[in-house]
Amino acid sequence: MQPMPLPHFLMMLLAVIAAAGLTIFLAVQSGLSLAVLGLGALIGACLIRMLARVE
Repeated sequence: MQPMPLPHFLMMLLAVIAAAGLTIFLAVQSGLSLAVLGLGALIGACLIRMLARVE
């Protein structure tokens, strides 16, 4: 497997940071608490982890 080229990695990193910023911005604008947003992200991560578990 070949390593990812640096420009592709940097664009992917920029996209992830922009998506996170947009999510936080929209949550604050809609009046959603950051604690609720964090709890939702934690529950979502747990569900994905449990569904992708391979033993």
